[in-house]
Amino acid sequence: MKIFIQIASYRDPQLVPTIEDAISKSKHPKNLVFGIARQYHPEDKFDDLSSYEEDKRFRVLNIPHEESKGVCWARNQVQQLYGGEEYTLQIDSHMRFDQDWDQTLIDMLSDLQDKGYKKPLLTGYVSSFDPENDPDGRVVDPWRMVFDRFTPEGCVFFLPETIPGWKDLTEPITSRFYSAHFCFTLGQFSVEVQHDPEYYFHGEEISIAVRAYTHGYDLFHPHKTVIWHEYTRKGRTKQWDDDKVWYLKNESSHKKNREVLGVDGEVYNGDLGKYGFGTERTIKDYEKYSGVLFSKRAVQKYTIDKKYPPNPYDFETEEDWVESFSSIFKHCIDVSFLQVPENDYEYWVVAFHDKTDETIYRQDASTDEIKMMMTDPDGYCKIWRQFNTKEKPAYWVVWPYSKSKGWCDRITGNL
Repeated sequence: MKIFIQIASYRDPQLVPTIEDAISKSKHPKNLVFGIARQYHPEDKFDDLSSYEEDKRFRVLNIPHEESKGVCWARNQVQQLYGGEEYTLQIDSHMRFDQDWDQTLIDMLSDLQDKGYKKPLLTGYVSSFDPENDPDGRVVDPWRMVFDRFTPEGCVFFLPETIPGWKDLTEPITSRFYSAHFCFTLGQFSVEVQHDPEYYFHGEEISIAVRAYTHGYDLFHPHKTVIWHEYTRKGRTKQWDDDKVWYLKNESSHKKNREVLGVDGEVYNGDLGKYGFGTERTIKDYEKYSGVLFSKRAVQKYTIDKKYPPNPYDFETEEDWVESFSSIFKHCIDVSFLQVPENDYEYWVVAFHDKTDETIYRQDASTDEIKMMMTDPDGYCKIWRQFNTKEKPAYWVVWPYSKSKGWCDRITGNL
């Protein structure tokens, strides 16, 4: 009952501690097989895996960091190392583990299969830990993923939160979404639903969720904490820090994700090949299950209310089903402190406009909100706005009004 552990690591000092903790905390360490894409800088030294060279459990790709094409590409490289193991665990390179985590996850999966789920998949934004305060800083509560918004680029964004009533739960809960930093399922998933190397970062998780579902996988969140993840990675080098043209990969990835999922009615005209959808279910089946409608960037209230899937389908016609969705637009406008130098603002006009310059939505920033935003340590005022809309805004406007100077410079940004 071997587990193929997939790790894509980029210049991560937590790689070795992650491996050591996975081995030391497992009940059956001899059954662990590690597939690792080690994207390294020769001067780092902290992610040296030479001590594992003679260990047959390790399949390591040593990749100079300048050759990296992003995390999805790296995860795809790892999946080519799969050797037919019964199970697979995909994680990041900065994780910690509960005692006997391997047996716990296998038992959860087996119990779900006994309940009739042929291909269960455990996933989620797992609870956090702090390497500088471990194990004391570990969050005990298990987390689930909930819908947050469609980003301006058309990607679905999620947030973690504690599973309600988790102490009384005896089995995993159903999930709409997939997390790439924690996925435990049948080993064949490594072949059936491989990461598309043309994706860069954002869009990865929602696309895998849909593809997994269409391949017949049922998504679940563990009802208790088995693995921890470090979210901040404070001060550590990311791939986009080293890659001067990362934004080109990112833009291309967003475009492909919109086309593949049909966001805004866009269509992908190429051949997705093995990175396409399965035949056991359709994208529409996933939309009915999750309450997320890609073509309209819309979501059902049942999903907004964080009720567990599957969403109920009790509509007489498909038109009634479509009408049950709300198009929610949520966006953060970043305004540099340098753009708003006055200290006596009365209010700021904050508005979103369509292509014909008509106002779609307006909610001004009050004096209190402005003062609060001016305390942000990043040096930017972060103006969050959320509203229902039938169309995506074309641009935003921030127009400050000062008590002493009146109307100041009008600030705009395209969406």
